[in-house]
Amino acid sequence: MENLTSETAKELEENRENENMKKVEAALFISARFLNLQDLIMLTDVNPLMIKELLNKLIVRYNRDDSAIEIIIKDNMWKMDVRQEYVSMINKLATGSAEFTKAEQETLAVIAYKQPAKQSVVIKIRGNKAYEHIKKFIDIGLVIAKKQGHTLDLTLSEDFFDYFHLQKKESGEVVESGEEGGELDTGET
Repeated sequence: MENLTSETAKELEENRENENMKKVEAALFISARFLNLQDLIMLTDVNPLMIKELLNKLIVRYNRDDSAIEIIIKDNMWKMDVRQEYVSMINKLATGSAEFTKAEQETLAVIAYKQPAKQSVVIKIRGNKAYEHIKKFIDIGLVIAKKQGHTLDLTLSEDFFDYFHLQKKESGEVVESGEEGGELDTGET
């Protein structure tokens, strides 16, 4: 009878671990950004030591399963992302999706091309609707704004480069990542 109890306890522990792993996996999947340990604790309500163990198991699982998905670690933060070889396909989907309207994409392209760009210059180029676009980009962390007189200086954030799978030159310019895709359409020909 004691053996049955220990097997039942083991089974319950495995079920709890599986459930916690699903919570961590879901948090990484839905966030689409790097999460630190505090973020993961807050989202999943899982013990910090357990989270680290589960993250390691998820990393091994995605590597072992030869998945198109991977978990990236950067500065003690974790992010679920598409493997580099599939980025061009994903960028085609992302830029064509409803996540950003065509007008928003064009405003972001102007900022990327002109950076550091004065908000007043972007508004002259894109019109008054660009105020909403710029606010959205600042709110979601793709653009950094610094007060400069009566306007804002706009630059691309590290999250911008992570989001679009781009690399940044020392000068702050956008560099294509990979052989195809990873480009941000600046509207220039």
